[in-house]
Amino acid sequence: MNPFKQGKPHAELYDGEVPWCKHASYLKERPSFTLDPVFHAGAYYVQEASSMFLWNVMEQLVGDNTSGKKVLDLCAAPGGKSTLLASYFHDGLVVANELIKSRASILVENVVKWGQSNIIVTNNDPIHFNQLEGFFDVIVVDAPCSGSGLFRKDPSAINEWSLDNVIHCSQRQEKILETILPSLKEDGLLVYSTCSYSKEEDEEILDWLMNEMEMVSFKISVKDEWSIVEIQSPQKNAFGYRFYPDLLRGEGFFIAAFQKKRNTITPRLKETQLAKPTRAETEQMNRFFSLPEQYVYFKQNDALRMVHQEWMISLQQLAAALYIKKAGIEIGTIKGKDIIPSHELAVSIFDKSELPQIQLTLDEALQYIRRKELNLSAPKGWCLVKYQDLFLGWIKVLPNRINNYYPAEWRILKD
Repeated sequence: MNPFKQGKPHAELYDGEVPWCKHASYLKERPSFTLDPVFHAGAYYVQEASSMFLWNVMEQLVGDNTSGKKVLDLCAAPGGKSTLLASYFHDGLVVANELIKSRASILVENVVKWGQSNIIVTNNDPIHFNQLEGFFDVIVVDAPCSGSGLFRKDPSAINEWSLDNVIHCSQRQEKILETILPSLKEDGLLVYSTCSYSKEEDEEILDWLMNEMEMVSFKISVKDEWSIVEIQSPQKNAFGYRFYPDLLRGEGFFIAAFQKKRNTITPRLKETQLAKPTRAETEQMNRFFSLPEQYVYFKQNDALRMVHQEWMISLQQLAAALYIKKAGIEIGTIKGKDIIPSHELAVSIFDKSELPQIQLTLDEALQYIRRKELNLSAPKGWCLVKYQDLFLGWIKVLPNRINNYYPAEWRILKD
């Protein structure tokens, strides 16, 4: 669940808390989240319980020391681990990267709905991060793998599995790790995970990290009742943790954590100056929405966005090296004397009590996220719509109609 938004899915389906992840619960069955406005409002995200062990790793190895930390989720789509990391490092910065363009768009959607301003979404090959030497305090690599841990969840994965693919994935994993590790600070934390049981992708990668990359293995404490299996690699006795579906409530998963000990001299990084709104644009936007304390505006294309001032230099350094799809929260665009507010602002976690808003019924909320016409009694002009006090987006109330501004590409088609 999103700790910064109130709302739960289908409470009657709850079946206990996930023991290794705060704010996470099991469900008795998988309902149709597509028809739950609470989901579209970003109050929760659906992901596999085993992968949520990442939260416990952070609790043990990072603890409360999250302020100012810069975190990279290298293979981030569709966004489960990125939203988890953003919640854990609520006073840090999370860079969620996805190489594949179509998957990066899905990542943006899920990050926008989550509503936090401390996530930057990038669409880059790992090699592009070489320009950011020693930039990150934490790097999470949920590596592409052969997928044997998903056989129970997805039987079609059995037909796609082969020994050749295991070897191919192992080589690819080494290449990804070798490429990205220069971006990790000395003494920084690397978390490596797969959904594979193959030793070539798990134990052998752990030995390779210690032999070739001079990494130091971390031991993670696990409770006996969790039934997580601790392993050690054959050469260097590096610790790893396996999740077997027949032993616990979760799918097949593998995770390990390391500290970087190779010396890193952090160079002075290049910065790209971001466009700033004019004084007149700033004053016009401030009349519509009060910029939160310690936040500053920047422009991307014609849109005004806001980011915490602590992260402006980091954002400029990232922009000099990477293609950024989303940073901060988009407030809106200025068209002459008019302001077109952004959906990102609507579903963000920021205070919007000064803006007009109206509650919707379930039927009205579903009609809204289908991007259908609405018949409401609402104040004229721009108005936020809510369901169970969770913001869904904007409408514009005109004298003879109501315009629905839910993002067309996110509308649900299911009846």
